[in-house]
Amino acid sequence: MSSHDLAGVDLRAMAAHLLERSDTPGTAIALVVDGRTVLTAGIGWRDLDRSQPLGDEAAFSLYSITKVFLAVAVLRLVELGRLSLDAPICSVLPEVALPEAVTIRRLLDHTSGLPDYGAMPDYGRDLRANPGAPWTPAEFFERTLRQGLLFPPGEGWAYSNIGYLLVRQAIERITQGPLRDALADLVFQPAGLRQTFVAESLADVQGLTPGYSAQLDQDGRLRDVTRRYHPGWVSHGAAVSTAADLARAFEALLGGRLLQPASLATMLDAAPVPAAHPLFVRPGYGLGVMVDLGSPFGRVAGHAGGGPGYSAAAFHFPDVAGRRLTSVALANRDATDLGMQIAFALATGYAERVDPMFRG
Repeated sequence: MSSHDLAGVDLRAMAAHLLERSDTPGTAIALVVDGRTVLTAGIGWRDLDRSQPLGDEAAFSLYSITKVFLAVAVLRLVELGRLSLDAPICSVLPEVALPEAVTIRRLLDHTSGLPDYGAMPDYGRDLRANPGAPWTPAEFFERTLRQGLLFPPGEGWAYSNIGYLLVRQAIERITQGPLRDALADLVFQPAGLRQTFVAESLADVQGLTPGYSAQLDQDGRLRDVTRRYHPGWVSHGAAVSTAADLARAFEALLGGRLLQPASLATMLDAAPVPAAHPLFVRPGYGLGVMVDLGSPFGRVAGHAGGGPGYSAAAFHFPDVAGRRLTSVALANRDATDLGMQIAFALATGYAERVDPMFRG
C-alpha cells in the first residue's frame, strides 16, 4: 500500500467522523494532488436507514458552486470580445432598471449593492408551500429589488444571489440560448466534464443521490427532497455533478487550462469580506470564487454550496507541503458548511501526513 493509499484510509475515517457528528448519511469525496487523482470515494450511505452504500459516482446538486461556472463563462466571453467586465448590466439587459454603476464585475464579486432573497420571509414561505413551483425570474426580481440597493455600487460587500440571476441572463442574452447550453459550451466541455450539467426541471434531478432536509416540512423530520424541490428555486441556476467531475473542473480552472492567465488572475483578485468564517484566516471574494487571503496553503480558492438536501464544497489549495491539491466533498444532507468542513479536513489531513510541520 502506497503513502497515498495510507493517507486515503485515514482521510476516509476523518470524513466518516464528520458525517457521524452531523448525523449525515453519506458523502462523496475526491482529492487531486499535483494533477493526479489520489482518492475518490463514497463514504457512508445513500439512505437514512443506512442500508444502501453511497457510491463514488453519486451525483449531487452543487447549488452556489454554480457561481464559479457562471464567472468562468463570463470571463471566457470577455476573452472572446463579446462582453466587458465593466459594462453596466443595463447595457446588456436594457430592460433592467438599475444604475450604470451596477456592472458585470460588481455582480460577480458581490459589490453591486443588490439585496438577496434567501432570508426573506415570503421566499421561505412560498418554498415550503409549493417546493415544486419556483418563482419566475420576474418574481425573483420584483420581490427582491423592492428592498432597494443596500449601498452604492462599489462601496460595500453583500452576497447576492439575485446579482447572479442577472449574470445568468446576461450570458443567455449574449449566447442566445439557455444557460444549460452556454455552460456546456464555455465550461463543461472544455474542462472535459462528463457528468456535469445545469438542472432545469424536477425530471433532471431524479438521478441524484437522495438528499435529506427538514426545510420543506413543519415537523422537523428529514426527508428526501429530490422528487419535491425544483432546481428553479436557485435563481441563477443549479449545476449537478459528481465529486470526481467537480474536482476535474477545479483542476482545469485553477491549473490554468480554462482561462488565460490574466483572466484567472482577475478572477482570484479578491477583496476582503467583512465577515469571519471558522475555516478561513482572512475571507475574501473574487469573481465567483471564495478566497482565503491568509491561508498557510497559499491563496485557497473555491466555493461552497448548500440548499435543501445537500451540502457541497470544492476548493483548490495551491501549496500543501509543496503540492497543489484540489479537495471536493458532496454530502447528502443540508448541514451548514458540512461540505466545506470535509473538504478542508481532507486538505489539512493530507498536509499532516506528508509534512510534520502541520501536525499538532
